[in-house]
Amino acid sequence: MEPNDDNPNENLNAEADDVSIQDVSDTLWSTGLDMVRDFIDHVPFLLAAVIVLVLTWATASAVTGLGGKLLGSWHKRESLKELILRLTSILIWVFGLLLSAIVVFPGLTPTRALSGLGLVSIAVGLAFKDIFENFFAGILILWRFPLERGDFIECEGIVGKVEKVWVRMSYIRKTSGELVVVPNSFLFKNPVKILTNMEVRRVTITVGVAYHEDLETAVDLVEKTVKACDSIVKDKPVQVFANNFGSSSMDMEVTWWCGAKPVDVRRSRAEIVIAVKSALDKAGIEIPFPYRTLTFAQPLETRDVESQR
Repeated sequence: MEPNDDNPNENLNAEADDVSIQDVSDTLWSTGLDMVRDFIDHVPFLLAAVIVLVLTWATASAVTGLGGKLLGSWHKRESLKELILRLTSILIWVFGLLLSAIVVFPGLTPTRALSGLGLVSIAVGLAFKDIFENFFAGILILWRFPLERGDFIECEGIVGKVEKVWVRMSYIRKTSGELVVVPNSFLFKNPVKILTNMEVRRVTITVGVAYHEDLETAVDLVEKTVKACDSIVKDKPVQVFANNFGSSSMDMEVTWWCGAKPVDVRRSRAEIVIAVKSALDKAGIEIPFPYRTLTFAQPLETRDVESQR
């Protein structure tokens, strides 16, 4: 830019603009070079951190595999073994992440890292309260609940087989085939029926016979019939009690024991119902339909239809 002798102030402003643009460009260039140099200088630290993470993953996998084999002969609950392995894996990963952070940032000390981790944990815990609720519920389920993989459970209308208990959620395969993913807090807060906690279950049905039948004979016949069925547990009692005076029948409560799985219960109930029905029919004992007796305040007028034709 050529100087203007007629206006010295304009010349000074132009020179100031040139100097300002030059300073900004020099600053940007030097800052970029410094960032590139710092990145190049930190490449070894980044590679070291990646190596630490890889070793952490390998260690966690090895500990999980070897721990599973070592705990395989430990005659305790399977869920407790899984909890021990998972907590061990989590501790290894926390240590590995902390070590990799210290490697990447050499000025970071374990005390500062743990302090920062504590603040981050509080913030994350407030933001993801439901997730942490399910996490701790999963730990308590694995630790204290008599709930194992393969058990059939019933909870709030959900009936199915437990396929997997993760730390945050559980997989339940319903008897109809659908897979239900249930938050662990749902299982922890609601009553859970563990249908296969024992190997056998007691099943009860009601059988009715007509009022004109001999009830004692019917009870003996039903008891003998149930005891002869193959699906019942032979070393458990079969109980038949006269239970109630129904609207059209005398009701008997029939109770027996069978396998605990839902399919075992359905199969056994079907066998008992068929056998009892067949035995009562052969003995000529009536299983009545509902009877209704109608009473009128005034006698009804009757007509002889045949005589009117």
